[in-house]
Amino acid sequence: MTISYHTPRLASLSDRGCRLACLVLAGCLMSGCATSKEEMLPAGDHTMLALWNGEDGSGSASRATAVARQALRRPLNSAEQQTTPETDDSYARTAASEISQQFPRLPNPDMVMYIFPHLADGNSPVPGYSTVFSFYGQTQYAMPGERTGAL
Repeated sequence: MTISYHTPRLASLSDRGCRLACLVLAGCLMSGCATSKEEMLPAGDHTMLALWNGEDGSGSASRATAVARQALRRPLNSAEQQTTPETDDSYARTAASEISQQFPRLPNPDMVMYIFPHLADGNSPVPGYSTVFSFYGQTQYAMPGERTGAL
């Protein structure tokens, strides 16, 4: 008894289904390109300047917003004008102030050591000299807000 399978026919059905699915997918993707921007998002009657100035036709809410904006646009009074030059420098950001204020260096004491005169390799005289060693191998920084001074 011999069993025969018709695999070519099954393969052709799956090929047809795959091709049909690809065509449907390509058609859907192409239909998205056929719509214009003006169709999807109409511009409207007002410009951005008109909307900012409150001329959108919505009534009192836009007028109240315009009045609030005008209150925020008031000029500086004489007391504010006198204090401004002093405070501007304290708020200025520089690379040095950012690092020193946010990440202060932790203390790293130095040890000064004197090397007495000696002979190198038994024959060459070496004069005495001083050298400096830091206690820690690398510079350590405090985290922002971490206390670095003595309690």
